[in-house]
Amino acid sequence: MPDSLSRPASRRATPGFSDAAHRAGLGAAFSTGADVYARVRPGYPREVADLVGSARRIVDLGAGTGKLAETYVGRPDREVYALDPSADMVRTIRGRLDIPAWRATAEATGLAENSMDAAVCAQTWHWVDTEAASQEADRIIRPGGRLVLAWNVLDVSHPWVLRLSRIMHSGDIHRPGFYPEVGGDWQLVDELRTTWVQHLRPAEIYLLTQTRSYWLRANERTRKRVTENLRWYLFDRLGFAEDQLIALPYRSDAFAYERAAEHTSTRKPEEVGD
Repeated sequence: MPDSLSRPASRRATPGFSDAAHRAGLGAAFSTGADVYARVRPGYPREVADLVGSARRIVDLGAGTGKLAETYVGRPDREVYALDPSADMVRTIRGRLDIPAWRATAEATGLAENSMDAAVCAQTWHWVDTEAASQEADRIIRPGGRLVLAWNVLDVSHPWVLRLSRIMHSGDIHRPGFYPEVGGDWQLVDELRTTWVQHLRPAEIYLLTQTRSYWLRANERTRKRVTENLRWYLFDRLGFAEDQLIALPYRSDAFAYERAAEHTSTRKPEEVGD
């Protein structure tokens, strides 16, 4: 197997799509595999959830299996809703969480005007039409409310994780210091950048690979090759045991926005150069 450790990590601010049709086609891969996603995809640090401030009514846009929504469930000061375009994801949310969940998109939620105190969007914003989704957020979030965007990405500052991310075809690795594109009148008012670890056994890392859009769209021949590359890397190259608990490093990057007209801050984010 060729060694890719000498190649630098991606410096992209977002995953690359050639056009809207390309983005939609790749995103459609998540119409299946929700049960595996729920089992091995990580949740979010409490500090990410707290970026909504005092919001009571919260909707999770493109909620997947509800990884961020679940951090609010069971708290008497929260009323939580979730939506996702995938029927499989919505089915899984309903099975895991006792909250209203329905099929819809961040661009067309089906919610009433000014009906939410906050909208959160975790691991999803790079899949949406940012201008249309920003406008929809402006429509459904009441005056004074917040829009919170969050990502968990493998921390590829660790060389072994960089190599693993390439074998897994983890295409959602944003460069350190990135800022998402947000349209309309939304202004950044707070951000969180933190690191942490998820503990998984090798069999669970295999399953984590199976939640990536590359795997979900791949044929059996490609999947077999990816599986063999993972086996070689985890056991032959890195020397992990089959039952070993592996500390897999992650970054969480999260951003809170309020409408510029409602906020006095003049802060403007400075992009980190390529």
